Amino acid sequence: MRIVILGTGALGCLFAARLASQAEVWMLGTWAEGVAAIQRSGICVSEDGHTWRAEVHAVNDPAAVSEAHVALLLVKSYQTERAAAWAARCLAPDGLAITLQNGLDNGPRLAAAVGEARAVVGVTFEGATLLAPGHVRHAGRGPTYIATRPQIAARVEHIASLLREAEFHAQTTEDVEALIWSKAVVNAAINPLTALWRVPNGELLTNTDRRSLLAALAREGAAVAQARGVRLLFDDPVQRVEQVCRDSATNRSSMLQDVERGRPTEIDSINGVIVAEGRRLGVPTPVNEIIWRLVRGLPHHHIR
Repeated sequence: MRIVILGTGALGCLFAARLASQAEVWMLGTWAEGVAAIQRSGICVSEDGHTWRAEVHAVNDPAAVSEAHVALLLVKSYQTERAAAWAARCLAPDGLAITLQNGLDNGPRLAAAVGEARAVVGVTFEGATLLAPGHVRHAGRGPTYIATRPQIAARVEHIASLLREAEFHAQTTEDVEALIWSKAVVNAAINPLTALWRVPNGELLTNTDRRSLLAALAREGAAVAQARGVRLLFDDPVQRVEQVCRDSATNRSSMLQDVERGRPTEIDSINGVIVAEGRRLGVPTPVNEIIWRLVRGLPHHHIR
């Protein structure tokens, strides 16, 4: 099976390295240093106290890859349109493009590029930190879910099986919206606060001011999801986000990593969508709106 992974960042490297033993893996990205490092030395993965390497193909030209059976989108949400267009060029006619990105608005953009029949939405709770180009630290294990439907059920199950063979906890589900919104509610509370205060996740629980903002963001996101008719995977959003902070206390969120590197963030696809949906549904989201604008107002927060 030929798999093309869009993105050469932390999660892209983790998935590519793990899948390299199960399939022919290509990485496609625009980050010159990342592509060059992988071409030169493969992917280096640090986890559980040891480091290992995997060899994969890495290119920056979508014309170099064709007839891929699977395209995995693991780019930042503001890069979705370009990555989706590249996936459309690389996929075989019966191939599937799967988004495992953060954010609430990637599925429709992927479908617009590859067609509804070939677009699949998924969610991953794996945690990874990029240490250097082509070198990733596996920062936390978590499940990966892929949406299924009758027309593509066999192919999706085969992909999930391949991921399990690569030591991911992967399964299929028919209620992917519950997963996407459950993850987004957590991300919308934790990620922007860690980015604004420049702290790891666990530091959000150290005083009442931080905890109250964390709770307010989580409650607003959950209220919007409820108004949409989404049944979240947890009953108490505040309890859930605080538990995630405890479980991932030393993790530096992807949004914090973006801010530290002077890169754009995914705030528009997380808190921005919660605010927009809140307006549409008549659900107040004042705290999400303030936090959304604060992150957007950070220096160098431009969309390239």
